[in-house]
Amino acid sequence: MSYKIKALGFFKEQVSKLDVKSKRMIHDKIQLIRENPFRYKKIHSRHYSRVFRVRFDIKSKETRLIYAVIEPNIILVCLLDRKNDYKDLEKYLSKIGKR
Repeated sequence: MSYKIKALGFFKEQVSKLDVKSKRMIHDKIQLIRENPFRYKKIHSRHYSRVFRVRFDIKSKETRLIYAVIEPNIILVCLLDRKNDYKDLEKYLSKIGKR
């Protein structure tokens, strides 16, 4: 099945603030997600059953790219700083319904 990548405004805002190297890394991960959206680790959410995370470092900070698979779309939700222990995850996921 072919999925269509969509990004929330918040995600676009976060990416626009990054340097070129980080943007390239994120772009490469998004291409892998497009090929197989179920390749990365699934995380628990109260509102959505298919939420995944991609793990990588941006400027030596552990960061997670959070995305949800809502067929036929892959929705890029946010870049989550790992030190916050996913505390804000549900807040960011609630923005999916508002887009």
